[in-house]
Amino acid sequence: MLAPVELIAIDIDGTLLPSAGEDVTERTRQALEQARAEGIEIVIASGRRHRFATPILERAQQPADTLLISSNGSITRRLNGERIDHFALPLETSRTLCGALRPFGGTVVFTFDREGPGEMVVESLAAIHAQIHMWVEANREAILEIHPLERAFDDGDEPIQGMICGEVRAMREAESWLHGNGYAAAIAMHRTEYPSRDLTILDLLPPGCSKGRALAKLAEERGLTAAQVMAIGDNGNDEQMLEWAGQAVVMGKGAPARVEQARQRGWQIAPGNDQDGVAQIVEQVVAERTKAASRPIHRTAEVIP
Repeated sequence: MLAPVELIAIDIDGTLLPSAGEDVTERTRQALEQARAEGIEIVIASGRRHRFATPILERAQQPADTLLISSNGSITRRLNGERIDHFALPLETSRTLCGALRPFGGTVVFTFDREGPGEMVVESLAAIHAQIHMWVEANREAILEIHPLERAFDDGDEPIQGMICGEVRAMREAESWLHGNGYAAAIAMHRTEYPSRDLTILDLLPPGCSKGRALAKLAEERGLTAAQVMAIGDNGNDEQMLEWAGQAVVMGKGAPARVEQARQRGWQIAPGNDQDGVAQIVEQVVAERTKAASRPIHRTAEVIP
């Protein structure tokens, strides 16, 4: 029998959100509310930066003290902005990555833990717009163009995350090259693929950073074991979170590699994000918790000699 779920960590894109739009469905919002009413903590774990994820959660009426693991584990904050944890890439590592990644033809972006223009820095706005134009339009006010990109670190501020996006084949080559040239010890890499768009986002994070590591730390602080934690995700950057949680759930329309991994590992496969998959899973958890609470307690009769 599985342990009662005390904490549910949920990815945003491809998981919490439907494929079209930036709003959580009403059914999903109500399911999260019901879970909280039953004493289950909801944690959001996203590759998005904090300020890019916050409006979605605020529109979904999530409480201000909701914990948000953002930038794939580099930052943990409450929705109200209170910082819980923070990790950064060393300056020299970041500078070196600029030149090392240019030959692979993707667009490199560095994200900093600050507000306004310069929160994200690119070398060519036109190049990244051609690859992920909707993302650029949604984040335009925070993006600063600096050429060459190495100059982005002249003020001594360390980035919390780097990323390179481009064609699937080229980004796999970039990841392989980084592993083969000593970078694996200096950075953590998480690949998110969208084969139908021939697009891969390779995140470059401070050493050891991942959604899984951040989630494990939160659970430990609460005295929870992995068995009491459920993680719901759909793509490569969710893998370590899914691996760590005692109860892993992969979205049915998630990345093929994650769905296949779920089948092989015996993880639960949820309906797709366009079928309120998260809501259905959370409703199931709440129903099981309610059923367990209503079971009568059987006590052995006291024997009087």
